[in-house]
Amino acid sequence: MPVLQIDDMVVHYGRITALHGISLSVGAGELVTLLGANGAGKSTTMRGISGLNRLTSGDIRFNGESIANLAPHERVSRGIIQVPEGRRIFPGMTVLENLDMGCYGRKFPSKADYRSSLDHVFDLFPRLGERKSQYGGTMSGGEQQMLAIGRALMARPTLLLLDEPSMGLAPMVIQQIFRIISQINSEGTTILLVEQNAQQALSRSDRGYILETGTITKDGPGKDLLVDDAVREAYLGVA
Repeated sequence: MPVLQIDDMVVHYGRITALHGISLSVGAGELVTLLGANGAGKSTTMRGISGLNRLTSGDIRFNGESIANLAPHERVSRGIIQVPEGRRIFPGMTVLENLDMGCYGRKFPSKADYRSSLDHVFDLFPRLGERKSQYGGTMSGGEQQMLAIGRALMARPTLLLLDEPSMGLAPMVIQQIFRIISQINSEGTTILLVEQNAQQALSRSDRGYILETGTITKDGPGKDLLVDDAVREAYLGVA
C-alpha cells in the first residue's frame, strides 16, 4: 500500500484547469520526483496534497485513508509536512524560533525528545546550530533553505513534500542540499520532491513523473527518465 496515492486529481482556478486528472503514488521510504517546467502544475499538486488547494474532483489517500476533505492542519497532524516554494521562513524570528515553529502543536514526551529532534537538525545542518540566535531574514538563500527543511523535520514527517528546494541557489549549495535530501530519505523519511533540476533530482530518485501543462506525460524509474531522449532535450538541453 503506498504512503500517498493520488487518483484523477483535478484542480481549477476559476475557469482555468490547472490539473487534468493526474494520478501518482509514493511508496513507503521512496524518494519520488515530480519534474516539470514553470506553470506545469507542480506547486498546485503539492498544495492539493497539503490541503491548501481544494480539489475539483479526484481523491488523495494517505496510508490508505482518504484525506481529500481534511483541513491542512489535520493533514499536518497525520504527518504530511511541506517545505514550500520560496522557503517562507519567518525573517523576524531567530533560527531557533523558526525551528520551534516547525513543531507547533506537536507534543513531545519529554525535553529529551525535543532536544533529540533539535540535535538531529543541527547534525544535518551544522550551520544552523552555529547561528541559532541569528534572525532568519539575515541569512543567505542557501541557509534559509536549510532552515526551511530543518523546520519541517522538527515535525518528524511521515511524508515530506519539498517544493523547488534548489530554486535560486548557487550550484555548490544545490549539491549540498540534495546530498542532505538523500540522507533524510535514507534515514526512512518518504519524500515527494518537486523540481526543475532534472540531473540532481532524477539521479537520486527511486521514481519520477513528468508533468506538462497539468498532465502527467511520462513516468518511470528516476535513472531511466534521466537517459530518456525527450527528458534530456527538455530539461538538460541535450538533443
